[in-house]
Amino acid sequence: MSSASPSPSSPASGAAPKAEPIISVRNLVKKFGEKIALNGVNLDVYPGETLVIMGGSGCGKSTLLRCIIGAEQFQGGQVMMFGKSLGDADEVGRDEIRKKFGILFQSGALFNSMSVADNVALPLREHTDLADNIIDLTVRMKLNSVGLLSDGHKLPSEISGGMKKRAGLARAMALDPKILFCDEPSAGLDPVTSAEIDRLILNMTRGLGVTCVVVTHEMDSAFTIADRMAMLDQGRMLRVDTRDWFDALRKVPEAEAGDLPEEHRLIRQFLRGDAEGPLTKRRGADNWADAVVEHEKPRGLFGKR
Repeated sequence: MSSASPSPSSPASGAAPKAEPIISVRNLVKKFGEKIALNGVNLDVYPGETLVIMGGSGCGKSTLLRCIIGAEQFQGGQVMMFGKSLGDADEVGRDEIRKKFGILFQSGALFNSMSVADNVALPLREHTDLADNIIDLTVRMKLNSVGLLSDGHKLPSEISGGMKKRAGLARAMALDPKILFCDEPSAGLDPVTSAEIDRLILNMTRGLGVTCVVVTHEMDSAFTIADRMAMLDQGRMLRVDTRDWFDALRKVPEAEAGDLPEEHRLIRQFLRGDAEGPLTKRRGADNWADAVVEHEKPRGLFGKR
């Protein structure tokens, strides 16, 4: 993680929480054939915080998330969760770790042949010995928390995209996980629905003390929910810092931006969505993102290529 000197044109770096990380990524390397998708990535996530992982299409965001949750094998480095490695654990150990986190998939990933309520009940039926009446009560509580109590009988095809995201969130929280992973929670939603999803994530995670890791390139959403933010670019971790650090950087005036280090100018352009800057200047000079996005984009979090 790079450092910055406090100055009007270079925001001061914020300190990480003083606690043992609940997730620790060290020198992570992931390759697709000869193409390096993640190049020595380091990242810590601390209990109770919401960390947003951001970057352009094909930068490695979803690949990093899949590596963390054990859905993708990697070629180098280490990923620790709850002090244990998913890669080193046996199947029983991996299942125990997986029960401690939930995932809100990019598309909602509901089973089309099952009702909304049955989708939410599925983790409870698969991973607990709870009686049916307790499962039913739990499902009602989870659906009520996302405003879908009266829609539990409907099939996924009968509800809107935003409702599918809310149902997916209810399912992700069914086992009361310690960590919630969200893959592009605002993707494909209108601004109002996107804001509703952000509010639900905040209410459910902060209200219950759940650690949250969100992958997104939607800046309005990122600055709404993040405690800290991490910027990926071409498989490298450029910066991990507080939301305030990134907010100060995106507000640096144009007249002062030229004095920033190149990596900070790159981050600033991404945060602001500017049409001109180091990101667009290098576009066309190489096809790194295009090569990686072929592996990332079509498959989603767990989907097949």
